[in-house]
Amino acid sequence: MSSEQFRERIRTSLTNQHLQKALDLNAERRVTRRINALETLPDWHERRQRTHAVRAEVIEHLDAYLDQFTSKAQANGVIVHRAKDAAEAVKIVLEIAKDSPRSREDRKENQKEISVDHRESASKILVAKSKSMVTEEVNLNHALEAEGIRVVETDLGEFIVQLRGEKPSHIITPALHLKRQDVGQLFHEKLDIPYTEDIPTLTNIARKTLREVFLTADIGITGANFAIAEEGAICLVTNEGNGRMVTTLPPIHIALIGMERIVRNLDDLALMLSLLPRSATGQKLTSYTQIVHKPLDNQQRHFIILDNGRSRLRNSPLKESLYCIRCGSCLNACPIFREIGGHAYKSPYSGPIGSVISAGLFGSEFVPLAQASTLCGACKDACPVDIDLPKLLVRVRADQSPISSLKSSNSHGLTPLSTLSLRMYSRFARHRRLFTLAQKFAALTSLLLPQWIRLPAFTGWGYSKDFPKFASKPFRERFLESDSSLSDIQTTTAKLNDVSKEVVQEQSPALQNVERFAQELTAVHGHVHHTENATQSIIQFLQSRNINRIQLEPNVLDEDALTQAGITFSREPDPAIRAGVTKAQCGVADTGSVLEADGEGKSLHASLLPEIHLAVLHTSQIYPSLENAIHLVKNTKSAVFITGPSATGDIESVHTIGVHGPGEVRAFLVDD
Repeated sequence: MSSEQFRERIRTSLTNQHLQKALDLNAERRVTRRINALETLPDWHERRQRTHAVRAEVIEHLDAYLDQFTSKAQANGVIVHRAKDAAEAVKIVLEIAKDSPRSREDRKENQKEISVDHRESASKILVAKSKSMVTEEVNLNHALEAEGIRVVETDLGEFIVQLRGEKPSHIITPALHLKRQDVGQLFHEKLDIPYTEDIPTLTNIARKTLREVFLTADIGITGANFAIAEEGAICLVTNEGNGRMVTTLPPIHIALIGMERIVRNLDDLALMLSLLPRSATGQKLTSYTQIVHKPLDNQQRHFIILDNGRSRLRNSPLKESLYCIRCGSCLNACPIFREIGGHAYKSPYSGPIGSVISAGLFGSEFVPLAQASTLCGACKDACPVDIDLPKLLVRVRADQSPISSLKSSNSHGLTPLSTLSLRMYSRFARHRRLFTLAQKFAALTSLLLPQWIRLPAFTGWGYSKDFPKFASKPFRERFLESDSSLSDIQTTTAKLNDVSKEVVQEQSPALQNVERFAQELTAVHGHVHHTENATQSIIQFLQSRNINRIQLEPNVLDEDALTQAGITFSREPDPAIRAGVTKAQCGVADTGSVLEADGEGKSLHASLLPEIHLAVLHTSQIYPSLENAIHLVKNTKSAVFITGPSATGDIESVHTIGVHGPGEVRAFLVDD
């Protein structure tokens, strides 16, 4: 993409009032939620620095950690592949699909038909896909569809943009650029349903449409938020339940993993998870935080570790970009992204981090993206890993990406006049008195210009930005004038900090684990029942809902009492069952989460497929935080921390409950 093509896309975005409103709405909500969520972590600045150090250590010794991850995953029964580039990753996925049970059945049925080729035999293969930016990077959907394989995006936002034939516009909220009216009209045309703008109704339509895909898919494909070297496991962080569906239900699961997604151990993972959801969606923990170790019964699991230029990037001045944990907070904070949106970048990765990664992975075609930055530092302030994005953007502009080959200043996206202007600015900026004189002259000149005058079009901003009004006094003069009042401000700030510390000290010991757990689960739209007899309480609840059949994990309830109450139960998953009852492995007080793990009775299915999930939890098994509880996932095939009901914010960032997983989560707390 040339500089002029990028500018043309920017102009298109700036003149799209529909898009501008959607971007403003997203930024306002996302930034506010991130700030509020981080305030619940008093030590988040220290955690941020620790996270940066951990990511730096991993990237520095990445080869060793990848070998450890591969060895542990293989010991867990997972088939591990390495792909040097996009073509090899696609080839591996196609080979797995060709060897799937459905494909083998088709070949047997058609072995007498000489004319039947692979494309015809693979035409019945159905892939259910969870949201994954790496699969966007390698253009996986297009490659599979070209081979006659049906691919269905199951994340609500991805499902919407797939129906529209578009790419995601944001790494967290793919349909960010659309309003509810767009989605209503789309579903009316594509799904043949009456037009509606009601977001819960639209969400429920998607749930019903995609349920059959989950239940009949031959292959489930996901990415991975993290790969845990010490465990040989991956972690998936989702809200809707589709990630759990595609790793649990299909007979084959494939995870495509960028090689930089490695963390060393579960302690590092807990640290990352304390910052990732808060930065991405403003949650303390996402609805489903899933750790996948081994294949489930009668299932194949494949991990594909992708390089695709990451090794090259790791050995370049842009190495720090590999620390990114894909939270999207830099996009929401960036004043440029908030004006032009993700589609203007024409890359799987947009915003400040995307401008760096795209140039590093895909070459000089994407170097002009780095010009779409004010270098204001908002992206660095928002980054939970403290990546110095302004520095990296300047390095891209200076032709320090590993595979760029810029030959002239004009290749950087700068006109000769812009280059001359920057050289003049550089000369003035290196001399304080000269710079002060220039500021005063500019301030005097600006008084003679109308306030509404626009910047010249050649600057690239003349289509939307008014000419800035210069300050009447340079900053240095204003700073010196205000210096006398600084001591008063510092004194006042110190007093406020002392008061805040006293308040925190008064509050910190007040809440016990059980009380905190109940508060947090209620805050994320879950329900808590304190009970001395879980069986009787659950029977009463089921009878109040006219439910007489449940999926039940063994050794949880008094099964004789259930039978006497006219309630039957099944150990096996059944989509017609409305409620599933499980025994939680533990609870997490500071997030309101319950931990479920696969085992006898298939609790992962019981907590996923029914409309209502009822979890029995002993109060002695409630831990203060995720850091205390996360080691309980060891020696499981797959485990998940459930934090409230399934939810989404993909349509106009409106929080909507009940997407693919249960719309109700109820914890029955039993005292020991």
